Amino acid sequence: MQANTLLRRVREALFYSSFATGFTVVVGFLLLIIGWYVVDWAAVSAVFVPDANACYAAKGACWGFVAEKWRLILFGRYPFSEQWRPALATAAIVLMLVATAVPAFWTRKGARALLWGWVGAFAVFFGLMYGGFAGLSKVSTDNWGGLPLTVILTLLGMTVSAPIGILLALGRRSEMPLVKAVSIGYIELVRGVPLITVLFVASFVFPLLLPSGVRIDPFWRVTWGIILFQAAYMAETVRGGLQTIPKGQFLAADSLGLTLFARYVYVILPQALVAVIPAFVNSLLSTFMDTSLVTVVSMYDLTGSLALALGDASWRDFFREGYIFIAAIYFAASFAMSRYSQWLERRLTGSKKNSTLSF
Repeated sequence: MQANTLLRRVREALFYSSFATGFTVVVGFLLLIIGWYVVDWAAVSAVFVPDANACYAAKGACWGFVAEKWRLILFGRYPFSEQWRPALATAAIVLMLVATAVPAFWTRKGARALLWGWVGAFAVFFGLMYGGFAGLSKVSTDNWGGLPLTVILTLLGMTVSAPIGILLALGRRSEMPLVKAVSIGYIELVRGVPLITVLFVASFVFPLLLPSGVRIDPFWRVTWGIILFQAAYMAETVRGGLQTIPKGQFLAADSLGLTLFARYVYVILPQALVAVIPAFVNSLLSTFMDTSLVTVVSMYDLTGSLALALGDASWRDFFREGYIFIAAIYFAASFAMSRYSQWLERRLTGSKKNSTLSF
């Protein structure tokens, strides 16, 4: 019965007319040919051992480049013998991200557990990455790179910019002229400047403005540049959500005698933030991708670390395999975040029919 239903759906979708049938056959044939060449290049004729000579002699992909350079790509210039530290540090952050996404923790008791869990995760991350205690060698942020740098820049860029963006959005709607003017000025100024300019200013111009003898670590300058840049876009995202709230919700909150703070925290913002979940995830994915721009200020995230790996003349011709490798990492992370956001939106909008996470 199910097989007949599937065949009927395929026939209705792809073979509903003579033109559709011909088009489906032609496209299917082309996809079959392309698929065979891709499989042959990526698997059948590929080289999986880290042997540059074998790669040059082969007709297929050279996954030996990834096998040889994967640690440099994932961890950048972090000392080779100490790379278990960024691996464990990143695992702690990812573990907390997964735990935070589990609805069982969305209670008061669970929120406290998550709060302490995040405090511990950040302590583990920066403790392991910096070192300098318990026999761990100290590693400068100049040597941080790869996936750990991408993850922490994205996480800090989004989590810290979110409350700043909410305050800016509320400030833009404020009836106080000075607060409104400052909020609008900041948002429009930052949105009118590309992120790469912000990173250049944070890395090269801002240190010139500091008093003599005062130095801020480049990692934190770049991090705050991303945070302040992303906050302006977050403010517009939240403002869009606030505009979807009916005026009756504001009047209902006032009728209950709620203060301005309570009105927004308990009535307005929960509804507004649910409405902008897709836009929020779009900002998250954008930040995740934009971390690759830190390469221009001599910080090597995942993309920058690949450039370091390609500095080896023996493997330089196999850049395609390297970019496919990091593209797979970006895609897997982005796909997971996108699918989770869709499930979260259905859950928070009260849809019981689609409340199970599916892929």
